[in-house]
Amino acid sequence: MAVVPPAGAAALAPNSLQTIVRHGLNGTQTVSDTPWLDQDGQKPLVQIKGVSKKYGDVTAVDNVDLDIYSGELFCLLGGSGCGKSTLLRMLAGFETLNTGQILIDGVDMADVPAYERPTNMMFQSYALFPHMSVEKNIAFGLQQDRVPKNDITDRVHDILKLVELEKFKKRKPQQLSGGQRQRVALARALVKQPKLLLLDEPLAALDKKLRKQTQFELANIQEQVGVTFIVVTHDQEEAMTLSSRMAVMDAGRFQQIGTPTEIYEFPTSRFVADFIGSANIFEGRVSEDGADHITVQTDAVEIFIDHGQSLSVGSRIWVGLRPEKIRIIKSDDAASGLNQISGKVDDIGYLGETSIYKVELPNGQIIDITAPNQSRPMDREQRITWEDKVMLSWDPSSAMLLSS
Repeated sequence: MAVVPPAGAAALAPNSLQTIVRHGLNGTQTVSDTPWLDQDGQKPLVQIKGVSKKYGDVTAVDNVDLDIYSGELFCLLGGSGCGKSTLLRMLAGFETLNTGQILIDGVDMADVPAYERPTNMMFQSYALFPHMSVEKNIAFGLQQDRVPKNDITDRVHDILKLVELEKFKKRKPQQLSGGQRQRVALARALVKQPKLLLLDEPLAALDKKLRKQTQFELANIQEQVGVTFIVVTHDQEEAMTLSSRMAVMDAGRFQQIGTPTEIYEFPTSRFVADFIGSANIFEGRVSEDGADHITVQTDAVEIFIDHGQSLSVGSRIWVGLRPEKIRIIKSDDAASGLNQISGKVDDIGYLGETSIYKVELPNGQIIDITAPNQSRPMDREQRITWEDKVMLSWDPSSAMLLSS
């Protein structure tokens, strides 16, 4: 019987729980940076228990359970119609539950209206008041809550400094760039010092380059303020960059919950492997089941893996290989040995920093290989191009076993 793989939290958990000091809006706190592993310590800030939501005959959210801890930046990731925004709206109090329970800081939210919940929501459109200056937009919620004027002035000043908009406080939203408007919306949401900030596709309106830059800014601001963020996004790269943990959703259910590294390196299903990044999938059967390895025979190649699952010889299994884990060299030699296969270059995508090679295997299957362009291709004889014969290989630890 093969050993169970070091997958998920167990694989990447530190030897001991680590702590970090947060200097947030609510003072200085010492917290675990992996509270979900601390079974006897910190309690979840958000508890979602058996929550379902239907619209007529359509089930948007299907009996989900989730714990989110204070200080996390948690991402709900999935395609359109998977249920992620519906779940966010139920947390905010904009949608009612059909079944289940949502608790925030130990309090059942069933009878708590949206305006009384310890949450705030940042919408995709930002919803800024066009006739108000930046500082008045930020102060508006505090004024509605009848916060003393001096406190409003101090809190608005502090949050403007945090988002680096002090010089723009007198400007109107239309006088700002997209990234600046995004920071105004974030400041307006944070200035009320919620326990939980809900963000619905917060970077969708930005162009690609600015979105990448703002991802790091958003994560840094979250770390500074210490407020728990729950971010809804359909962008895999955004979720990977931002989150401490993430949940991949499909058809109203969580397909996998974990850190970005866990989900990318140890996906539990073909759906997750293909949704997060890209993966070459091989179907096969277990041909050898050792104490510290497993061998899978596929139509294309025999794959040796130095970790395994509790599987018997002959069991049907799928193996995933990330494009960047596969080495490619120009070679006319036939493949020999485990985790090696020859092929022919069918197509090439040049992306500047990397190139994507589509390689046809002897059985007709076409797989992707991503290779960094570490030097300029000066020599035509060394450069891999269309119709070239190539040799592919990968490490035994690179293959991902996918049982479903």
